[in-house]
Amino acid sequence: MPTYTLKVDEDSKDLRLDIFLTKNLSSGLPGLAGRRATGREILSRSFVQRLIENQEVLVNNHKVKAHYKVSVGDDVSVSFSETDDPGQVEPEDIPLDIFYEDDDLLIVNKPVGIPVHPGAGHHRGTLANALMHHCQNLSDVNGPSRPGIVHRLDQETSGLMVVAKNNMVHVKLARQFERRRVRKCYVALVRGLVEFDEGVIDAPIGRHPRDPQKKAVVFHDDSRDAETIYSVLHRFKNTSLVALFPQTGRTHQLRVHMNHLGHPIMGDEKYGRNNAFSRLALHAQSLGFTHPATESFIEFTCRIPAEFKAGMA
Repeated sequence: MPTYTLKVDEDSKDLRLDIFLTKNLSSGLPGLAGRRATGREILSRSFVQRLIENQEVLVNNHKVKAHYKVSVGDDVSVSFSETDDPGQVEPEDIPLDIFYEDDDLLIVNKPVGIPVHPGAGHHRGTLANALMHHCQNLSDVNGPSRPGIVHRLDQETSGLMVVAKNNMVHVKLARQFERRRVRKCYVALVRGLVEFDEGVIDAPIGRHPRDPQKKAVVFHDDSRDAETIYSVLHRFKNTSLVALFPQTGRTHQLRVHMNHLGHPIMGDEKYGRNNAFSRLALHAQSLGFTHPATESFIEFTCRIPAEFKAGMA
């Protein structure tokens, strides 16, 4: 994971950390200096805020919030785990499984194994590349590397996503996600027989104490509240099919919470324990929200992936 350090000078003192990084980070990274895309910074403020939220930014070796005001002489270090060059996305003729589309947005069923946007080791073949080929216009609120991307799924997770075609729709959708007004349901095939038919996992998530590229349930000042509601749909011989309703949106939340419960998701090589499976058995099955243009609530549901059947015995 590459790490870069910037020194705060007199011209930048008292700036918010996220603003300081948005203004200065691109020129401080090898290969990005002097580059611009459609007149805006290579790294958008929202992208920088995600880095801070994911605890990939340290000030003088301490974790801080986006609103922290930098001082002269501060050392600001940034680690990139998701992307090493978030530049303009090139259109690619990649098939899309489109559930719904109108003038303002579209709903796509993302296949397993495809990254949502370009990142480290994945500069082509992403959902964003496919969207650029399919749509004439997409929102650019999150910068040129994430056209239309309002929210994301892990590369190993399949399922429904909403894509914004303009900035007004993007902002209104993002506000619904932030205010937890989006109805999301995932299905997961997990190891073992979950004891209770339903329950709530209320456990804070933060950086793993020994592996900086992983998350974990940890109880310290830097942890963030995380809550997942679960319901058992069916119990099989050695596995359980569960519906998961994330009430918060922390990185790898469902994977971390199910592992914490003692029932890791099948095929999860990052958080699972010797539960070999053909894929990560996690799927975003339904998505509901208020349409920003019509103000009507709409909801979409897709089928459980066929690969899950291998573990339903």
